[in-house]
Amino acid sequence: MTPHRIDVHHHILPPDYVQRIGDARIGPMMVSGKTPVWSPDHSLALMDRHEIETAVTSISAPGLELADPAETADLTRHCNDYAAALRRDHPGRFGLFAALPLPHVDASLEEIRYALDDLRADGIGLMTSYAGQHPGEPAFAPVFDELDRRGAVVFFHPTAAACCTCLPGLPAATLEFPFDTTRAVASLLFSGTFNRCRNIRWIFSHAGGTVPFLAERMARLEQRPDFKPAVPEGVREELRRLYFDTALSANGVALSALLELTAPEHILFGSDYPFAPEPTTAASIAALAQLDLPPGLLRAIERENALRLLPGLGRI
Repeated sequence: MTPHRIDVHHHILPPDYVQRIGDARIGPMMVSGKTPVWSPDHSLALMDRHEIETAVTSISAPGLELADPAETADLTRHCNDYAAALRRDHPGRFGLFAALPLPHVDASLEEIRYALDDLRADGIGLMTSYAGQHPGEPAFAPVFDELDRRGAVVFFHPTAAACCTCLPGLPAATLEFPFDTTRAVASLLFSGTFNRCRNIRWIFSHAGGTVPFLAERMARLEQRPDFKPAVPEGVREELRRLYFDTALSANGVALSALLELTAPEHILFGSDYPFAPEPTTAASIAALAQLDLPPGLLRAIERENALRLLPGLGRI
């Protein structure tokens, strides 16, 4: 069949990234406990085998933070240039969510300019927390105000927050990733960032972590005078505007909850390759096909919703 899927959750591991971040930081994020073996050819082969026309690339956990802010900015620029070259060398096969050197705000503002103006990135890819700070922190407001001014798409990938640790022996990806996604959403929600930054289109990984389950619980806070100004239209209305991907969540339990939270047009296909290995991609595709979705919804999730959100992919 002709490749048609668009994968909005697809990671790259540039060699310099692996070398400078190190296996000791990347491996524990994985269910396998090991850094994935990856190359552009690995991605292209997977995409061909599973009818994925275009994959929008991003950096996964643990992100790009190094001890020296200048080194963080340098590694971020390297990874963005690498991803842009990958897109250039394989027309139509790759998109780009560019990384930022957060928590360093001034360097991030410069990287936004470079990524969106020079590289023509499809959007910005962020972690759910940086140095123990979640994205609704006032210090990060200039970054989101600039992304709002530009009407950017912002994709969030979870990481393990510095404030919390998993149960002994459990990889961060199992519990901490969905929990930190939930913290990031709550941070942006109750700081008023979602309400203030109406022009940003927000994507959250893995069906929003535990957000669909906790949406009504979070909505209880909108009655409090200290929270109400941040969500003047209500918590459920703010959450309904968000976009979510299906990575590691292509099952009836997760998607039924997600469809109660948001519109079908806000659900996007994601593989999480190579951090989720190829059998997971195959199983996700099969599971989506077996969910007895209404006519047209499967095609929308696998392709059309992404093209509406990221129209530049259709012009590559």
